[in-house]
Amino acid sequence: MSRPLIGICAAVERVRWGAWDEVADLLPRTYSAAIQRAGGIALLLPVDAAAIERPDELLDVVDGLILAGGCDVDPSTYEAAPDPHTTGTCPGRDAFELALGSRALERDLPLLAVCRGMQMLNVLAGGSLTQHLPDSVGHERHRETPGSFSDHEVTLEPGSLAARAAGGERPSVKSHHHQGIDRLGAGLRVSGRADDGTIEAIESPERRFVLGALWHPEEDEASQMIAALVDEARRASVRA
Repeated sequence: MSRPLIGICAAVERVRWGAWDEVADLLPRTYSAAIQRAGGIALLLPVDAAAIERPDELLDVVDGLILAGGCDVDPSTYEAAPDPHTTGTCPGRDAFELALGSRALERDLPLLAVCRGMQMLNVLAGGSLTQHLPDSVGHERHRETPGSFSDHEVTLEPGSLAARAAGGERPSVKSHHHQGIDRLGAGLRVSGRADDGTIEAIESPERRFVLGALWHPEEDEASQMIAALVDEARRASVRA
């Protein structure tokens, strides 16, 4: 059986390596490593203006899709004014992921949305975001130190896709975000929360595998969440 192909939407960032200082399409190696450990093939998907109009050109190629973490979502995508804490947005990436994510939902393509990706999943379903969680929860434990992951526990709904993919109802997770869900998008269900009430997992019960996690399962080699996506993509590929 051939390995399922998992597309991962890339970040667009200015980076430095060696003698170079360039704008690059990039992704932490942990995503592709997790996909490969699970028996899949990782395919980086750079922002593509043509695919915003014709997302099926890319989605026809892959068996599953990951909306990855990264920069703040532009508040214009959910018709809000920017908060002073919202910085470093990338409207081109937002438009690309909105197009791919929306079409993936229509096609019932297996979809995992990580951190920023979960926020995008909520926005493409018509929801909105809290632009700076510390203002509402009163602490910064979801991102205590920029550049370092915070560890905390989440409570997942019994029997939910999130609990099945995470392998339990009370996993310890790695977190690095300052935004979260405000108004929940249509067709989505909350399936996990942090102890402070922050929505940590959402899913679409009407589809075979659409899951958003506000934490970073790719940073935990013990996590089986990305493997769950790969397994579902493999099954979906066989059915197709």
